[in-house]
Amino acid sequence: MKTENEMNNNGQRTPAAGNGTRKPNFRHKNYRYKAQPKKEGKDGQKQGQDKQTKGNYKPQFRGQGKPALKRPRKTNNGSKLKIIPLGGLEQIGMNITAFEYEDSIIVVDCGLSFPEDDMYGIDLVIPDITYLKDNIDKVKGFFITHGHEDHIGAIPYVLKEVNAPIYATKLTNGIIEHKLKEHNMLTKVKRKVVKYGQHINLGCFRVEFIKTNHSIQDAAALAIYSPAGIVVHTGDFKVDYTPVFGDAIDLQRFGEIGKKGVLALMCDSTNAERPGFTMSEKTVGRTIDAIFDDNKNSRIIIATFASNVDRVQQIINAAYKNGRKVIVEGRSMVNIIGTASELGYINIPDNTLIDIEQLKNYPDEQTVIITTGSQGESMAALSRMASGIHRKVTIKPNDTIVLSSNPIPGNEKAVSNIINELSMKGAKVIFQDVHVSGHACQEEIKLIYSLVRPKYAIPVHGEYRHLIAQARVAEELGIDKDNIFILSSGDVLELDEESAAVTGKVHTGAIMVDGLGVGDVGNIVLRDRQHLAEDGIIIVVLTLEGGSGQVLAGPDIVSRGFVYVRGAETLMEEAKQVLDERMQYCMDKGITDWGKIKTEIKDSLSDFVWKETKRRPMIMPIIMEV
Repeated sequence: MKTENEMNNNGQRTPAAGNGTRKPNFRHKNYRYKAQPKKEGKDGQKQGQDKQTKGNYKPQFRGQGKPALKRPRKTNNGSKLKIIPLGGLEQIGMNITAFEYEDSIIVVDCGLSFPEDDMYGIDLVIPDITYLKDNIDKVKGFFITHGHEDHIGAIPYVLKEVNAPIYATKLTNGIIEHKLKEHNMLTKVKRKVVKYGQHINLGCFRVEFIKTNHSIQDAAALAIYSPAGIVVHTGDFKVDYTPVFGDAIDLQRFGEIGKKGVLALMCDSTNAERPGFTMSEKTVGRTIDAIFDDNKNSRIIIATFASNVDRVQQIINAAYKNGRKVIVEGRSMVNIIGTASELGYINIPDNTLIDIEQLKNYPDEQTVIITTGSQGESMAALSRMASGIHRKVTIKPNDTIVLSSNPIPGNEKAVSNIINELSMKGAKVIFQDVHVSGHACQEEIKLIYSLVRPKYAIPVHGEYRHLIAQARVAEELGIDKDNIFILSSGDVLELDEESAAVTGKVHTGAIMVDGLGVGDVGNIVLRDRQHLAEDGIIIVVLTLEGGSGQVLAGPDIVSRGFVYVRGAETLMEEAKQVLDERMQYCMDKGITDWGKIKTEIKDSLSDFVWKETKRRPMIMPIIMEV
């Protein structure tokens, strides 16, 4: 008996469907490759389906009943997607990640970090982008998730080396433009404002911006489509169902992308150790209202992050309801509030905002000062107020001061010092329950994983303990332990549907910015600064005769940061005697080489100082010849 696949309507043999041959024509001639209405024919069969399709064969066609999906323009020809974090792992800050497929590289975020305590004199730390410079022809563009410094701060420095277009949402782009203007780069860098849901095609990649919530408006996650598969990068996010401005996170879109099949999820790990959910930003508004009600007769000074536009909006709302004038103080605060106001992200009622010069014209109980310095930064406005060196604002005993933020790890001591200084001036300091995080806790992380359903999990944005905490959450949700990758900066992760593995490492590091100098301060200079800070310096000056090498003057000793000379005359006299004896030894031995003389001076003086003081100051001999 012939099978259905081998017989046409006239009873003649046809080739079996598949194996490169045409399928049997079971469709009427006007069929247009779309889902057919389910109508019954005379024989009880659905129209559009031949009577003979009762066997195993069922016609299939792409996109039946669904809209056609956009796909990357190139198909995967065996190449793998490379994910290369150039910073931002095992630390908070300096976020920058390269995605590479064949001849295309896109970069997600370009942030800085702030100096550690032992980085003396350093202003900023930016990522080493040697890998991008070496592959500059492949770099197609930078995609920015939101406008915080740890995601945009390095843009002016990096784009001087690798100038590629920037794609960002409206507010993020506005903050970036302000930075570029400060560096005279506004006309040199291409920028494009991207809306949520918009797709950008660059090289082998297509990137979609997805609405998320964070402690700054216009935050976005990125769906990165490549021939190897889809990677979802959450950026910094939280799930806020009642945001102060705009819509809640687009969970529906995360779910839709998850149904397509996601290769990897790169998820924010900052709060991965915290169980439960992150509170909504609106809860802070209620606390602020209560503070205003409880302190009607005092001036209120509120310190918060400059970029937290929603927090500032709620403070302005409370001030307006209570008939208070608002002063914005601190350079970064003024810049960001100005940008947000111009772009329509903050609503300031008429006659509410006043200049700080007008502060003296209003009684204390009618004013609110919104300022920077909630992290105890030494040069921020609040720190200058606390130490009494602010030119316009003096802390008074009746003032109420609110620290509307939590200390960033490492800043706890500085924040504690600020609270103590303000309290000693008689001010009332409030720092409890006036802040909510902008990062997702464990239940929100689980929600994103459940919607996206990735094959591979790549925790990002956090110290090592945060990354490990998220890895445990991913494992609890059923992701294979072998499919969870805890990366370090510089690791090259190659992945496709079949496999994923760290296959190499590229050069990464930190470049220090000191004043106008970028990269001219390295580890050696930092080590010298640390040495000077810890032990001080001794300078030995002596003058030698040109021909004979005889000592004409000195050796004289000058010290800084070692001992107070007037209180240690005996020590200095003994040190000079040691040097006199060593120089006599050099002349007796006929040593005239300056290098050898300097070594003799250093060794003899260092041994003497250690024996007398148990200190090792930097010793610098200076020899002049006459």
